[in-house]
Formats: sequence, structure tokens, C-alpha cells
Amino acid sequence: MHPAAWVLDQLRDAGWHVHDLLSFTRASTLVLASRNGISPVVVKAGFGSNHVLAELDGDTRKAAYGFYWYAEMTEAERALAREDFRHEIAVTRAAEGAAHVVPLLEEGSTDRFDWYTMPHCVGGNFRPYLTTALDRDRVAAGLGTLADVAEGLHNLHERGIVHRDVYQENILIHDGHGLITDLGAARRTGTPRGPATRGPEVHWPPEYATSYDRATPAADAFSLAVLTYRFLCADIPRQGSPRLDTAPASLRPVITAALAVKPEDRPAITELRDALRQAATSAATPAQRSR
Repeated sequence: MHPAAWVLDQLRDAGWHVHDLLSFTRASTLVLASRNGISPVVVKAGFGSNHVLAELDGDTRKAAYGFYWYAEMTEAERALAREDFRHEIAVTRAAEGAAHVVPLLEEGSTDRFDWYTMPHCVGGNFRPYLTTALDRDRVAAGLGTLADVAEGLHNLHERGIVHRDVYQENILIHDGHGLITDLGAARRTGTPRGPATRGPEVHWPPEYATSYDRATPAADAFSLAVLTYRFLCADIPRQGSPRLDTAPASLRPVITAALAVKPEDRPAITELRDALRQAATSAATPAQRSR
């Protein structure tokens, strides 16, 4: 039995009808589920692979070790992971009503884990935009999605929240609009959170190597600029000399500025948003612009 089945059993015991397993990670599980006659929603349960091992019986545990990413948490580590997930719920709740941010619909707890729900965004995430050949319409749609996300990040920043993990899987698409999701790494600007050093990851800014716990909104601008560069140039930006020949001319200065090493040298997320929106409008076909 795959250990994810154990998590699904816990959700069923909590009254959920499981339609599909969407994601199963070290820290959490995403499930398309419904209950009490409502339409299916995405349930995010703060219970993943690193939690499951301690819950399995001896025979099942032996098979579970076959999954290379398994590591059994201590009781203290599991308690800390639960505290982190509760922080995610609290920050997501604080973002309620923010445009272009996936909302929290409902939250709850069981003896073993906490959970919250969000709408099911049927358009999927932004990853296909990085792997599919671009034509004019797709460029316009992708830039529009990224502009929406910049607006969502601005709305988070207005509420004192820094996302800290902007990349393709955390951008969802619904009804043609982009939304930012997954506030598990987010911090409130008035409170340091997490280790001082993290990285490297392709989408993370240089300051995460020394001050991840105090990252500012400028970190989100950098990460969104990296994603925009990858979308338009089919490559990752090289430090100091980004090649933006395939990007719209109007976007090149703001992307270059947003990729600055020093956070204070980057433009505000609203400047990046406006440039993305203008580029999306310019890239649209006449038929799209008339809608």
C-alpha cells in the first residue's frame, strides 16, 4: 500500500469523500474532495510522507522505507511541522479577500493533523507555459497571468505578508486569471521567520543566502522576474548579464532591474505588474484586445 493511502483513509475518517489525490509531499497532502453535498474543493492536509512513517504498523513500515524520500520524524519534529502548518493556515486566513490570491474556504483539525480547503482551480498551474512552444496568443495569456500574480503579491505585501516562494507550481489559473497560492513559506514583515540561510534554488534571490528569515517584498519581485524570464527566454537568467532578446522591449528594463542583486535596487512589485500588463495588452491579437 502506498503510504498516501493512509492519509486518504484519515481524511475519509474525518468525513471527506475523496475524488482524487493531487499531491503527496513530505509536509502535506493535497486532495480533491467533497462532503455534506458541496462541490469538490481542494483539501490541504498538514500530513505528508515524513509524518506517516511513525503511524504505520511494523510490517507496513518496512515497505514504506522503499520510498527514497522517507524519513521518520521525531515527536518534537512532528509537533514543529504541525506548528508550521498552523502558521500557513493563519497567514492564508489573513489574506482573505485579497484579489489574485487563492482563498481559504474552511479550516479544521483532527487529532493527527490540521487542514484547510481552497477552490479547485481547473486551469492547473503555470508550469506548462515553461514547456510549451509560444505563439502570440500564448505569450499574451502568460504575461497576463504573471501580471495577475504581481497584483496578488502586491495585495499580500499590503497586508504585511511576503510570499518567499514564487515559482510556477505556486501560480494557479482559473477562468483565465492567475492566482498565487501556497503561503507555507510566507512570513509577516514584522516578524523574522525561518532560518537565516536558505538555498540555492533557481527562483530564489541572492539574499536568501544570508537573510531568508527577514526577506522583504523585493524577494517576491526577484522571483517573479526569474519566472518571467524563464517564460519568455526559455532559460534561467545568468547573474549580471540577462539575455532578454526574445522578451518584449518594454519589459526588458524592468526585468533587468528586478533581477538586481541588492533588494533595494529592485522596482516595486507594482512597477513589474504594470509592465507585465502593458506587455500582455501589446502582445494580444486584435480579437483578444476587443474582448
